Amino acid sequence: MLYFAYTTLIDPSRIREHAPEAEFQFVAHLPETQLIFPYNNGKWKGGLPSVKAEPGNTVWGAIFEVPGEQLSALDVCEKEEGRVRVTLSAMDRSGKRHTVATHVHEENGNKQHKPSSDYMAIIVAGGRHWQLPAGWIAGLEEYVSG
Repeated sequence: MLYFAYTTLIDPSRIREHAPEAEFQFVAHLPETQLIFPYNNGKWKGGLPSVKAEPGNTVWGAIFEVPGEQLSALDVCEKEEGRVRVTLSAMDRSGKRHTVATHVHEENGNKQHKPSSDYMAIIVAGGRHWQLPAGWIAGLEEYVSG
């Protein structure tokens, strides 16, 4: 199964901790999707990311091939942060669409929290590792220093 990582699971060591056989495939984005921070579990001292449909926005991430049984381990990890697995359509850099699994917060209501700086630092490091677009990384860095 293809898995779109945009949370701390984008960090190579973190995804391997939960899905040891996950293999990086390519960089992709969720078109017409926005990064939001609707949930605070208290552990990270700030809001945790999710995505929601929003015209004119894009969320970048890394695509991994994850064996089905290990996808369940990712479900457990993401549930601790208030997210559940969904199926979405991601687009690679050549414009090809791929059906992917990812995790989103169940209630993307209007409540937004200030993002966790520590959490976002892990996402920035993972994004740099997989060479996500420089503009996306720069935008994420604002959450780290902001």
